[in-house]
Amino acid sequence: MNDRQPSQEQRLRQDSGEQHLRHDQDAAGERHLRRAWEDSEERHLRHDWDESREQHPRRDRERRPRRSRWVWVGAGLVVAVLAYAVPAIAMSGRVPSDTRVGGVDIGGLSPEQARDRLEQEFGRRLSLPMTLVAAGRTKRMTPAELGLAVDAGASVQAALDGAATPAGILRSLFSSRRLEPKVTVDGRRLATLGFDARPREGGVRYHGLEPGAVLPKPGRAVERDAAARAVRDAFAKGRWTVELAMRETPPSVPAAEVRRVAASTARTAVAAPLTVMGGGKRATLSRAQLAAGLRFVPDGAGGLRPSYDASQVAASLDRALMDDAQRPRDASFKIVGGKPRVVPARTGKGVDVKALGTAVAEAVGAGRRSVDVPVIETRPRVTTEAAGAMGIKEQVSSFTTRYPCCAPRVTNIHRIAGLVNGYVVKPGETFSLNGVVGRRDKARGFVEAPMILNNRFVNDVGGGVSQFATTMFNAVFFGGFQDVQHTPHQYYISRYPAGRESTVSFPQPDFRWRNDSPYGVLIRTSYTATSVTVRFWSTKRYDIESQSSPRYQVKPIPTITERGPECIPMGGAEGFAIDVWRVFKKDGKVVRKQRFHTVYAPEPRLTCG
Repeated sequence: MNDRQPSQEQRLRQDSGEQHLRHDQDAAGERHLRRAWEDSEERHLRHDWDESREQHPRRDRERRPRRSRWVWVGAGLVVAVLAYAVPAIAMSGRVPSDTRVGGVDIGGLSPEQARDRLEQEFGRRLSLPMTLVAAGRTKRMTPAELGLAVDAGASVQAALDGAATPAGILRSLFSSRRLEPKVTVDGRRLATLGFDARPREGGVRYHGLEPGAVLPKPGRAVERDAAARAVRDAFAKGRWTVELAMRETPPSVPAAEVRRVAASTARTAVAAPLTVMGGGKRATLSRAQLAAGLRFVPDGAGGLRPSYDASQVAASLDRALMDDAQRPRDASFKIVGGKPRVVPARTGKGVDVKALGTAVAEAVGAGRRSVDVPVIETRPRVTTEAAGAMGIKEQVSSFTTRYPCCAPRVTNIHRIAGLVNGYVVKPGETFSLNGVVGRRDKARGFVEAPMILNNRFVNDVGGGVSQFATTMFNAVFFGGFQDVQHTPHQYYISRYPAGRESTVSFPQPDFRWRNDSPYGVLIRTSYTATSVTVRFWSTKRYDIESQSSPRYQVKPIPTITERGPECIPMGGAEGFAIDVWRVFKKDGKVVRKQRFHTVYAPEPRLTCG
C-alpha cells in the first residue's frame, strides 16, 4: 500500500514534464547542430577570403574603403534631404515663423491671413497723427492725409521671398526676421503743407517822387524726395515726429540789380512829365501821375522792367483828350417824385487803357518823354439794362457835414461833389475816390487851399476835399457797406465826428469802399455855401447805429512858434484815442458789431512870428 499508484492528474503532469524535457533537449541539440554548421561555413568563408586576399591583395585594399565612403555619403544625403524636406513641407504656403513686418507678427500665417492682418494694423496706424517739423514750425497730419499708403501684398511677398530655399529654411529654423513694410508717399502733398514760402521778388516803388528799393528775399521749399523718405522711414519704424528737409529758393533778381535800378533808372523815369497824344489832342502826365502808377518789376531774365498802371489816370486823360459829346456815358438815375428813374447810357470814344499802360512803360524804358495812345470805341461801364436790374429803389443812407462859407476850400468841396454825383457802384465793385476823380488840378476847376502835410498846414491845389471824403465815409458807415481803406486825419478836426472821418490826397492816401451787397448803389451829392451832403440809393439791408467810447489817452496841446512866409497858424487840439462801434441791426436785432479804433496826435498851437 505504501507503493501507491500515481493518480491520473499526476501522470498527466509527469508526461507533460517529460515532453517538455524532450522538447528542450531536441531544441538544444538543434541549436548545437546549427552552431556547428555556422562555424563550419565561417571557416570555409574565411578560408576562401584568405585565399582571395592572397591572390588579389591590392584590389581588396581599394574596394573596402570605397564602399565605406559611399555608404557615408549616401547617409549624409538622406539626412540633408530629410532636414530640408520636413520643415519645407511643414511650412509650405505659410509665412516663416517669427516674421514681423513693421512690428506686426505674421509668422506662420497664410499669405491671405498675413495680408489681412497687415491691412488691419496699418490701416489703424494711418489714422494716427504725425508731427511734422520744418522751418521752425510744426504741423500735425495723419499719414493718410500725407498721401502715405502701405502695400500689404508687397510686404507679405517680401516676407515669402527666399523662404523656401535651404538658406531660407535654415534662417526660419534658427533666427527671426524683422522687415519694414512697403510704404509709398505722395511727395506732391508735402509741398502743400504750408512750410513752403515763395521768394519775395525785388522791385522799385515810389514814395511820392522818391524811388524806393524793395529788396528781394529768398524763399524756402520742402525737399520732396528727402522729406518723402523721412516720412516713409518714420512710419515704418513707428516714429511719430518727423523733421522735414528744406531748401532755399532764390529770387529771380539779385539785390544788387534792384539797388542799381532804384538809384538810376527809376529816378530818370520820373524826372520830367510825359506827353500823351491821342484823338488829335495832347495831354500831360505829371511827374506825380507817372510815379503813382509806375513800378519796376522782374522781367524774367534776371533784371527789372518798367510797368505802368494807367487805370488811375484814364478818366482824367479821357476828359483831356475827348470832348464831352464824344465820351461814353454811363447809365445813371434821376430822382422823380422820390423815386429813382434810369437815365440811358450811350457808347462813345475813349483812351485804350491797356494800350496806354504798355505805351508809357515802353517810353519810360526807352527814355522817351511822349507817347501816342489809340482812341477806341468804348462801351459805358454801366449799361441801361444793367442799371434797371440793380435794385436801386430807395435811399439807404445820408450824411451832411458843415463848413464856414466862402473859403477857397469850399470851391474844391463843391467841385469834387459834382464829379462824383450820379456815379453808380455795381454789386461787388470797390469804389476808389482817387480812381474816379483823379488828380485835383486847376484845369478842372480846383484851387489852392490849406491841407495838412508833414504835420503842418500848407497850401495845395485841391485842399479841403478831405471834408467830402469824410462825408462819404459816413454815408458808407450808415449804409452798412464795407470799409476798405480810410485814413483818419493826423489831428482831430472839431467839425467832424471823432473816430468817423477820413482824409484823402493824391495818389495816397485814398478812400475806398466796397459795395458788398447784391444791389447797385447810386451816389447822389448836393451842396450849399455851408454844407455838403452825400446820399446813397440802393435796397436797404440794415439799420445802423453808432456807439462811441469816451476819449482816452489824452495828450496836451504843445505850443510852437515858427517864422517864414509859408507859415500858416494852427489853433491846436488835444490828442486822444477813441473807439467807435458800428452796430448792424436787422428786424430790431443786433446781427454784428464792427470796431473802429482811432488815435489822434496833439495838434500844436502854432504862432507865426
